[in-house]
Amino acid sequence: MKNHTLAIAMFACAVLLAAGPAHGQQFDAAFGFNALTAPSSTFTNNTFTPSVSGGMYPSFSADFLLKHHFGVGAEVAWRASQGLYGGYQPYRPLFYDFNAIWVPTISKKVSGELMAGIGGEDLRFYQGFYQCNFVSCTNYVSSNHFMEHLGAGLRLYVWGHVFVRPEAHLYFVNNNREFSSNHSARYGVSIGYTFGPGF
Repeated sequence: MKNHTLAIAMFACAVLLAAGPAHGQQFDAAFGFNALTAPSSTFTNNTFTPSVSGGMYPSFSADFLLKHHFGVGAEVAWRASQGLYGGYQPYRPLFYDFNAIWVPTISKKVSGELMAGIGGEDLRFYQGFYQCNFVSCTNYVSSNHFMEHLGAGLRLYVWGHVFVRPEAHLYFVNNNREFSSNHSARYGVSIGYTFGPGF
């Protein structure tokens, strides 16, 4: 687990170092609403394993295009309301990823979007009490998993630099033993804005 966290931190630092000295063609940021689907729950050997499907997932994403429509980006999506794990334990999944991204121009008002990268799934299981340390207090314990990510979208510029983006994302979560499958899909729509002379 520590190796996965270190790998993500190193990738994020590399993204920031690469973006820092460059004069990018454009910067994009978007906020979206999504649904998450995954294979159904299973019941084998007297053991019930739930599905991660269900719930509304707000998301935030940003990218920085460096050259020839290629760049780097990051995003986070989380379940808006707590679910019940196994019918009794309040929980909330959170997905985050760092990606290489390609945004080809299709027409003056339409761009594609393809991305691939790595990230993590943070499962937060809520308790009826708070635990505090010298930094903060929390009322949950986390189970973290490394994951791979693929995503695609279509940017439709509806007014100036404002775009609407239908999108789809695939998550492949390593050792996702809390759920019935190691993969899930997120579908939704984001509203975003493009900054910079490259637009």
